[in-house]
Amino acid sequence: MTALPTLSPDQAEAWDAVAETFALAGVDLTAEELMPPQPGKGRVMAVVGKAGSGKTMLLAQITAALREAGVELVSGDYEGKRRKDRRTVAILAPTNKAAFVLRMRGVPATTIHRILYTPVYDPEYEKIAEWLAGNGTRPTVEGLTDTALDRAKAFYDQHASIPGALAAAGLRGSDFIKGWKRREDGLDIGLIDESSMLDERQFEDLREIFPTLVLFGDPAQLAPVGQSGAMVFDRLASSQKLILNRIHRQADDSPILDLAHALSDDTLDFAGFERMIREAAASDPRVVWAERVESDLMARSPVLVWRNATRIRLIHAFRLGFGAPGDALLPGEPLICDGLELPLKHRKKRIDLEARGLIKGAQVVYLGPGKKPGFARLHVIGAEEPRLSAASIIKIEMPDIEEPFIPSAAHMGAAFLHGAAVTIHKAQGSQWPDVQVFGPDISAAAWSNRTEAGIPLWKRLAYVAITRAQERLLWVTRARLARPTQPLGIADLQQPSAALELQPTEEADPG
Repeated sequence: MTALPTLSPDQAEAWDAVAETFALAGVDLTAEELMPPQPGKGRVMAVVGKAGSGKTMLLAQITAALREAGVELVSGDYEGKRRKDRRTVAILAPTNKAAFVLRMRGVPATTIHRILYTPVYDPEYEKIAEWLAGNGTRPTVEGLTDTALDRAKAFYDQHASIPGALAAAGLRGSDFIKGWKRREDGLDIGLIDESSMLDERQFEDLREIFPTLVLFGDPAQLAPVGQSGAMVFDRLASSQKLILNRIHRQADDSPILDLAHALSDDTLDFAGFERMIREAAASDPRVVWAERVESDLMARSPVLVWRNATRIRLIHAFRLGFGAPGDALLPGEPLICDGLELPLKHRKKRIDLEARGLIKGAQVVYLGPGKKPGFARLHVIGAEEPRLSAASIIKIEMPDIEEPFIPSAAHMGAAFLHGAAVTIHKAQGSQWPDVQVFGPDISAAAWSNRTEAGIPLWKRLAYVAITRAQERLLWVTRARLARPTQPLGIADLQQPSAALELQPTEEADPG
């Protein structure tokens, strides 16, 4: 039995309440006993707390306890054959980057899209998947040697990834995944991280799939656009919401979290907050009082801004600094997926792209032009299979020019904006080791006197922005850009075991 972690009183209360919810659903964490799922009313709980309150630790421990009790993990890459007595759990996040952050912390997370859409495997290779998942005998597959199967088994035992294991055997994704389909059958238990980002439609989709749903979220973040500052867990009954408070004076006490929690002080104004940042920077290298934007960092972690005009000016300066030509992108330039421009008749192609990580808000690095006109080779940050080639519509906005520059213009496909700077709203769910926050924009929000859900907007923006930093916060005070110290490149990106070619465009049947 997994030993329980040392929990604070509020964390222990949340653990007990979640464990009771699971027990009512037939999963007893204490006795490690499972009962077949029973039809009945769905159960929704929310564990909410600000940064540093222990949500991720609690999510990781609940996941470990469920698996120790015999609950099977359902991931986005493969789902074994259904059994009446089987109990399952899926750990989900709204974005690739949020799922990636969880995986780096040992939580086997995937995106909501990868659960809403399930892969259709080639029957021959599905035998291998069943064997790897422990639901079948070792198969004999034409074209694969025993050595290749041994490599697949060794990879799966270490990483629990079916696509990764098959790639280790020498197969490409297009060999064993023949397509994607919208999930028709329900699942069991869903644990959803970064649930402050969920809109009402996503929440209802999840409730249809998971009879037992536990949301983990931060009430101090920015609510989805169009929801008037409200988050989906706000309308749950008080008995369904479990509140976590930060444990102060941790061994690794973070100055970034200290700044984030200081924003809850009603008497703190913007000038006082900047004084706190400057004082923190004087005593701790994890906070930097920066008088200019570092262009080198922008290549992999965007500058966080409030205003679109600021975002466009910084992107333009970034491209000038790296000597990007006016009519093309350089390999290594960062992009943000702005959605899929595909008509309804190409629904299957849309599912292909979304399931592979090209969802709205996905962070992508441009690798170069594809083999066909309008195609681009891309690396999707945080995706489990990051390399792909897709028809792309890339728009580079220019200061004071209404029409964007478009270096890649497929007839239809995945749309992208430049990613060297992004709005704080779009940065939710993501984290980077080093984060640059453009202070003059937060100052402008403070001067505007705008509020959201009764809280000054500048405080919400500052809170979300600084808590994107995992290790170091750079608070930029002036609109200046440092010259790059090295050219853009792609050598830092992990090489894939197998590339995937996606063709969602004009090659599709026009009928």
